[in-house]
Amino acid sequence: MARVLLELRDIKKSYENGSAKKVEVLHGINLKICQGEFVAIVGPSGSGKSTLMNILGCLDTPTEGSYIINSQSTSNMEPDELASLRRDFFGFVFQRYHLLTHLTASENVQVPAVYSNLEKNLRIERAHSMLERLGLKHKMNSKPNHLSGGQQQRVSIARALMNGGQIILADEPTGALDSKNGLEVMEILKELNSKGHTIILITHDAKVAAAARRVITIKDGMIESEFINDNGTSLNDFVRNYDDISFSENWVNSMFAFFDRFKESYKNAIRAMVSKRLRTLLTMLGIIIGIMSVVSVVAFARGASDKVIANISSMGSNTIMVLPGKYSGDVKASKVKTLTVKDILALKGQPFIDSVSPTVTCSGYVQRGNLEANTTVYGISSDYFSVYSKKAREGRLFSFDESAMNPQIVVIDANTRLALFPNEDAVGKHIMVRGRPLTVVGVLSGRGDISSSMRIYVPYSTLMTRLIKRDYLSSIIIRLKENFSPAVAEDSITNLLKARHGRQDFYLRTTDTVLRSITRTNTVFTLLILAIAFISLLVGGIGVMNIMLVSVTERTREIGIRMAIGARQSDIMTQFLIEAVTICVAGGIAGVTLSVIAGLTISHIFPSLPVSFSLASLIVALLTSSAIGMIFGYMPARAASKLNPIDALARE
Repeated sequence: MARVLLELRDIKKSYENGSAKKVEVLHGINLKICQGEFVAIVGPSGSGKSTLMNILGCLDTPTEGSYIINSQSTSNMEPDELASLRRDFFGFVFQRYHLLTHLTASENVQVPAVYSNLEKNLRIERAHSMLERLGLKHKMNSKPNHLSGGQQQRVSIARALMNGGQIILADEPTGALDSKNGLEVMEILKELNSKGHTIILITHDAKVAAAARRVITIKDGMIESEFINDNGTSLNDFVRNYDDISFSENWVNSMFAFFDRFKESYKNAIRAMVSKRLRTLLTMLGIIIGIMSVVSVVAFARGASDKVIANISSMGSNTIMVLPGKYSGDVKASKVKTLTVKDILALKGQPFIDSVSPTVTCSGYVQRGNLEANTTVYGISSDYFSVYSKKAREGRLFSFDESAMNPQIVVIDANTRLALFPNEDAVGKHIMVRGRPLTVVGVLSGRGDISSSMRIYVPYSTLMTRLIKRDYLSSIIIRLKENFSPAVAEDSITNLLKARHGRQDFYLRTTDTVLRSITRTNTVFTLLILAIAFISLLVGGIGVMNIMLVSVTERTREIGIRMAIGARQSDIMTQFLIEAVTICVAGGIAGVTLSVIAGLTISHIFPSLPVSFSLASLIVALLTSSAIGMIFGYMPARAASKLNPIDALARE
């Protein structure tokens, strides 16, 4: 007596009909199917035979009753457990073949073995062996659209046998074939049965059912009759004789098996992206723009910050500036006129001070012949150059003695030289500053950029007595001696000037204070612009999610096929997550590359716009693009993994 493989006990199945009323399709089916049987389930359209087959193949679950497979109840099985049964116990042969159109015949046959973690070499060898036995040796690398109907059905049969196919479920396997190909398929099923495979055939054709040993007629959701066909294929009591598959437990449970499945999913993702090239590119565009925005903002902000910090740091950490007003931002500071040259003399006598320079500033209109420019005029002493580490590229700087003797001399920067002396030496030439002739004695080092601001430097005594007629200073710059505490120096300077002025109408600003202030301001603006840039990334991510939802809808049938041949929910989710992440990572790489190219090009054309890329920011940008793929790809991937196999297979 053959062993019972499948047993249905009082199986009922109901569906919602759209009006909250349930329609019962199966009404208490009781059925046993033994090992090695060839069973045909026949009935007219709408009789419930396809629903019954879907329950037998674990594509659907009954509303009531119990279904027992090999002495194990399926009532409380999780979706992945049912997928395991479909993958390792059943083999499906569909009327419409349900082959994956972007895969070759060999690759279609291998899919169930991928989900079963069969080693790649073994599954290729087995797929080729079965296709050769089914007469498709010359069609192994052909895609379904290059195969006839009969050839596609034989590929479908080979796929059903890939993991052993102990039970073959054939749903109208000859329905889409001509009579010749239909006979060939039935002969293959008879041969498989003779080798030990249990065959369950769903058909409405009595001639096809005649090949079976046992014929069950179903009508209106109930078994109407059952008889043994003496002319059909005989029931074999035998020891299982169909091909064994060598699954290594160490391989199946290893990380290698996981990476093998991941690699196959990645290959399928690339194929899906390539098949929709334009759509993939347009989807990437949102990510590319977003990543470019973020990387460029960070690079330009970092470049500007580095430049400012470098300029301030060149003064050293032991520099103090005395400014009028009680505090930074004091609106009454312009009315404070108590900083004078006498304060400079008093400060010079302090033992902790290395050098001190007065500064007086004003805007100035500079002319030379028919050339003219607006500049900022700085009235300083020679100590100013040492405080800010400025050197002369041409000529010389004025001396300490000249600073107090009202000489009509001037030192210009590289920008002013470029504007007024584009094709000749500047040293020894005269320029008009605020209507007064001054002799150029030196040009500061640096690269000229006429689009940047221009500065000229004159002795403070010259500016105060000859150019603007003023007896008070704009500020005082102090450099402390090395290794002297700035905090102690600040207290001493404050006390000295308070005693001289009779009140505190000034405040001190150190290099460290300026750096902290600039850093805070730069951080705030960078974060503000980054927030705006991240909006474009958000829009790009929403675009990815939208396209992935469209992709899930377009490929619902493919998802159903993969589920029918044993794909786990995690396999389906991984498939679509890989696609989303790949699109975003590719967009991220393109965005980073384009932003670096654009940034370096702009910086080269406009030197005043410094750019600074850091490896950390580029890596963060790529990780961000990956995270966007994971976050915005999760919902479509989860929706795909939660599809009902029956509904998915029915989608055209």
